[in-house]
Amino acid sequence: MLDRLLGSLLLLIGVAVIIHEWLGLEVAGYVATICLVLFLFVATPFASWSRKAFVAIGLVLGCLAILLLDDWPAVLQRAAAQGAFIATFFIALASLRNPASASPAIERCGQYLASQPPGKRYMALTIGGHLFALILNYGSITLLGGLTEAIAGKEKNEEIREIRNRRMLLAVQRGLCASLCWSPLAFATAVTTSVVAGSSWGGTAPYAILFALVFILTGWALDTLYKPTLSAPAPARGKPIGSFRDLAPLLMLLALLFAGVGTLEYLTGLTIIAVVMLFVPLISIAWIAYEAGNAAETIRRLQRLSFVELPAYRSELVLLVMAGIIGVLGGALIQPLASGHALDLSGIPVWLVLVAPVLVIPVLGQLGMNPILSVSMLAPLVPTPSSLGLSPNLFVAAITTGWALAGATSPFTATTLLVGRLGHVSALTVGLVWNRAFTLWVMAIVAFLLIGFAQLS
Repeated sequence: MLDRLLGSLLLLIGVAVIIHEWLGLEVAGYVATICLVLFLFVATPFASWSRKAFVAIGLVLGCLAILLLDDWPAVLQRAAAQGAFIATFFIALASLRNPASASPAIERCGQYLASQPPGKRYMALTIGGHLFALILNYGSITLLGGLTEAIAGKEKNEEIREIRNRRMLLAVQRGLCASLCWSPLAFATAVTTSVVAGSSWGGTAPYAILFALVFILTGWALDTLYKPTLSAPAPARGKPIGSFRDLAPLLMLLALLFAGVGTLEYLTGLTIIAVVMLFVPLISIAWIAYEAGNAAETIRRLQRLSFVELPAYRSELVLLVMAGIIGVLGGALIQPLASGHALDLSGIPVWLVLVAPVLVIPVLGQLGMNPILSVSMLAPLVPTPSSLGLSPNLFVAAITTGWALAGATSPFTATTLLVGRLGHVSALTVGLVWNRAFTLWVMAIVAFLLIGFAQLS
């Protein structure tokens, strides 16, 4: 009964947000807000204490906004809209994760990548982790990471087994984090383009894809140059499982996704995020119907997705939704004297404002601040990039890169927690030991590129 109620509320939120984004109906926005409040009311008692703390903080900030802000109704509406938007985007991604994670073709693709010989393994897994992250998000670590752990586990030498497992897991994680820089299916892009005025995914993508390449190539270079010394020679590896043809289903799916999303964005003039929220669930339904083979099985699987699998994410959804809400409320309250003016950055060099997100967001991640929260809170406080002489799209790319680095280093993010579990170490070790040199190099290279682009613009 509880799952059916939560699933129904999530579906209503998603439909209402999509109608609001596509048709501009204000009543749909109010419906989304009401359903979001009901979802939080029902789901919070069953969430962990850390999630309940987020809800309590949100309630306190909401009360303070009512007491201190003259425009508190508008602020509360913006906060609720951000929360509903995050919930809808999560539902869209989860709907695609469902058929992808259960697909034999996708599993064969993962086995082929994970079983590559040492000379090709890191780059294969990084690119594979990157591509899988576009459709599975954090599920790419669960899928590829589980496969790499199983393959590494067949090695009898414990020293070689642990080193091999570590290198393969880092390749997958860094590939996933690289996707956060630019993917229109990632929260980093969705949230950042929604809070930075004048930005768009199309304008951000050229910069962000370059920074994603920095992630991929830096990780590969470090893995190649600094190979650990073994006490005994490594045994020869066997042939990969499968063939290059096993990559075809993944590549075809990604081509369909990006071609469809890009075409709809061009034809409708809507933001890429609004298109994703509608197009991705449609692809998911079509995929489920194709694999089910008949109407009855399709309906059964869609009901399971709606009323079993989506409600199972309630704890994660409470965290993500409240991070967005707290970010909006906190940002409004932090503004000096609640006057609605942005921070005065006139005395700070413009290049430092541009580079700051690459450094600040990962540091805040070490303190347990979710990037959704930190970006939603801090980005609106900064003057519009155009007023500082900066490209809004370049500023978005800087923020998403900082977000991606937080994903690689923060001991509180899903990526480091999952890699730590599969690698048999703590998340803190993954973030600050395994990824320390990688993070510092990426920060330095991206900062250099950002300053160069700012000089040219």
